[in-house]
Amino acid sequence: MIRDILKMGDPLLQRVAKPVERVGTPELDALIQDMFDTMEAAGGVGLAAPQIGVDLQVVIFGFDRSERYPDAPAVPRTVLINPVITPLSDEREEGWEGCLSVPGLRGSVPRYVSIRYTGIDPAGKPIDRIAEGFHARVVQHECDHLIGRLYPSRIEDFSKFGFTEILFPGLDPRGDD
Repeated sequence: MIRDILKMGDPLLQRVAKPVERVGTPELDALIQDMFDTMEAAGGVGLAAPQIGVDLQVVIFGFDRSERYPDAPAVPRTVLINPVITPLSDEREEGWEGCLSVPGLRGSVPRYVSIRYTGIDPAGKPIDRIAEGFHARVVQHECDHLIGRLYPSRIEDFSKFGFTEILFPGLDPRGDD
């Protein structure tokens, strides 16, 4: 089922999400399916449970090719529950981001270039991956939602923040994420 995506300013997006305590439940499976349906309908590359009003530490991400980020390499389709991110160096890189909860806008956000992320999948199996570049950016962006942060709060240079239609003429601003 496609769910409504909360928009910036909604207090539910500002809360710290709770850890998932039980996996393999019909409720969790339905939530994950709804998240994929919602993300795909909106043309996003990731989605966090708080974006659809669910206060749990669940993020999904992944794509083979993205119209939003045509130069980005594929990112494996992933369900990540109770994630922990560890930067592998202090090196950060600026890159353009949008968000389904901040429609029509884009900003240049500094993110760690290389991270390790851990958590579990829907069956409770451990996930432990190293990610770099855009893959690392997507994971950091989605996991920020779990601590009540949206990407504009990470922007350091507001001359690189604005409406998608102005910054990127010809790119459809309706599906930013």
